[in-house]
Amino acid sequence: MKKIAVLLVDDHAVVRQGLRALLEAEGDIAVVGEAENGRAAVVLAKKTLPDVVLMDVAMPGMNGLEATRQIVRNVPSAKVLVLTSYGDDDYVAQLMEAGAIGYLVKQTAAADLLKAIREVRRGTAFFSPVIAKRLRQQSRDAFTVGPADKKAARLSSREAEVLQLVAEGFVNKQIAAELSISIKTVEKHRQQAMNKLNIHDIAGLTRYAMSKGWVEGSAPAPI
Repeated sequence: MKKIAVLLVDDHAVVRQGLRALLEAEGDIAVVGEAENGRAAVVLAKKTLPDVVLMDVAMPGMNGLEATRQIVRNVPSAKVLVLTSYGDDDYVAQLMEAGAIGYLVKQTAAADLLKAIREVRRGTAFFSPVIAKRLRQQSRDAFTVGPADKKAARLSSREAEVLQLVAEGFVNKQIAAELSISIKTVEKHRQQAMNKLNIHDIAGLTRYAMSKGWVEGSAPAPI
């Protein structure tokens, strides 16, 4: 029987090592690669064509949200299963909208993780019990009081990438080199992101990126 090919994405080496040991002890799972940030994950996903991508969210360079978008678009056969310390509703909504099929908090039991990998491989959504409970409540609320008004600004993939690098302290020249685009293009994406978000200073952009869990810092406390 063909093993489930899993790509591990987390910026902490010790976490990846622990996950690899756990998964490779299972006879039906094989780890086909490890990535320490979203950009490396996108490259490796195209190269290894994994069945499941185990994805962290807050990582340097490119966060898990943007990496999920790009992997789902470029490697449609790969199923993204989020594994993160953060489990508030905004994180879950963003990742599901980006194309993730499952969402686990890192405090979840090992048995849940193994079951989740097997379920999402088959195309079945899987959530940590605490997340699933909240999603059920939201569905009931939406049915009884109507869906919440969503006016969140939609950034393009490139705008999101530029915003994250700005939040991490990169200057325009460094961002241009990192993304292989011109400084003028960086300035354009940066300004468009600021206009969409109605944010007009770097500190505001940084706070926004942290609040969304794109970079580590003053993000909400893990549940």
